[in-house]
Amino acid sequence: MSEQVTKLDLPAVDPLPERTRKYLAICEEKLGMVPNVLRAYLFDMAKFDGFVAMYNDLMLGESGLSKLEREMIAVVVSSINRCWYCQVAHGAAVRELSGDPGLGEAMVMNYRAAPLDTRTRAMLDFAALVTEASAKVTEADREGLRAHGFTDRDIFDIIAVVGFFSMSNRVASATGMEPNAEYHALAR
Repeated sequence: MSEQVTKLDLPAVDPLPERTRKYLAICEEKLGMVPNVLRAYLFDMAKFDGFVAMYNDLMLGESGLSKLEREMIAVVVSSINRCWYCQVAHGAAVRELSGDPGLGEAMVMNYRAAPLDTRTRAMLDFAALVTEASAKVTEADREGLRAHGFTDRDIFDIIAVVGFFSMSNRVASATGMEPNAEYHALAR
């Protein structure tokens, strides 16, 4: 893991804790790679553990939102924020989870051009609003989601995913984080 994945010189802790090595081995087994976003945090185990815990809770934990819906939110946020790493990584996830490479590409370029049902479009329009101007969210916006069948827990999860990726996008972009080459060919 000596390859530099950001423009910052932050060498990984050496040796990595056993629990971290096991986690990275699981990533390698399941994904065929260790995502560079994880590798970037290996210089500080508290930061790595915090990032992984929040990501796993928001993206893999219990939620009324499907994994695909959460990945779509990640792509919308990342596209608005122009985060190269996350557009590539989460665009690949949308392609893979949806089985539709065209949908993944449309989501990265302009989700409004993607063929989406009204419920999904409402969710993504709300995610875009939270990304661009969270202070402008009103009860009418939340009520609009409820009218599409989203629970208050779902609405919280949408907001939390937007918040996480808004932070992650800024870290990835400002550090010059490079997407793993494997993402480019995934699910094409």
